[in-house]
Amino acid sequence: MFDPTQLRTFLTVAQTLSFTQAARRLGVRQSTVSQQVRRLEEAAGRQLFARDTHSVTLTEDGEAMLGFARTILEANERAASWFAGTRLRGRLRFGASEDFVLTRLPEILETFRRDHPEVDLELTVELSGTLQRRLAAGRLDLVLAKRRPDHPGGPQEPPGRLVWRDQLVWIGSERLRLDPHRPLPLVVFPPPAVTRARALEVLEQHGRAWRVTCTSGSLNGLVAAARAGLGVMAHTSGMIPPGLVRLPARAGLPELGGIDVVLLHGAARGSAARGAAEALAEAILAGGDRLQAPAATTTGP
Repeated sequence: MFDPTQLRTFLTVAQTLSFTQAARRLGVRQSTVSQQVRRLEEAAGRQLFARDTHSVTLTEDGEAMLGFARTILEANERAASWFAGTRLRGRLRFGASEDFVLTRLPEILETFRRDHPEVDLELTVELSGTLQRRLAAGRLDLVLAKRRPDHPGGPQEPPGRLVWRDQLVWIGSERLRLDPHRPLPLVVFPPPAVTRARALEVLEQHGRAWRVTCTSGSLNGLVAAARAGLGVMAHTSGMIPPGLVRLPARAGLPELGGIDVVLLHGAARGSAARGAAEALAEAILAGGDRLQAPAATTTGP
């Protein structure tokens, strides 16, 4: 009933919330993306996106279609792999920042390992900046990281494949009360964290005094400090940890801007590594909406 190509296009638009970005990621024209989405909506008999000249959002039926589309595509890929008789092998060195490990990324990795049991998957969890340096040094094959839209990397860095575009927001304990006359207490990653750099840059631009009350390379450490009321964090809107909330506009904090979640490929080490990296990249792109939901086992300290 549902065409896999249309479902894949639907998932891409749902993850990027942009027909333009979806077209770039899929390597087709924007008109093709619009046509495929329209045909899928006709097949479903429901409107899947609410869109105007400024924004694209999922409707309630669109939210429901996310799970169905992902399941159909995963089953289709498993069947294609089975009957093609090809089995991926070799070692795949994959890096991801801790933000994603605390979402439902482990479910995607579990499915990948089940579908490709002869691939030795090695996971490295680090800051996005650190992962990108290791990728450039040839120590990783594939990286899932955050990157600012206005800093897409230098000429020596890979352009990356957009998984989704989100906003950075200020988060903290629901009970936290900020004094506008005192320096803003910050809970931050150490350099070269993308969120730390952006938070300090924006505060300096707006002349807002600040002080660091907690520095930790562990997201769990930062979350614990924020829950305890030690300060505020700059964090991706779609991945706010349980126990913390987005600070309201009345807090008077400056806007932090957008953030891109991208997949970056390293220099090819051979056909086996390339094939495994591409297969995992496709699995992450297909299940990108899972990265915006906390893992079912996530609990507070």
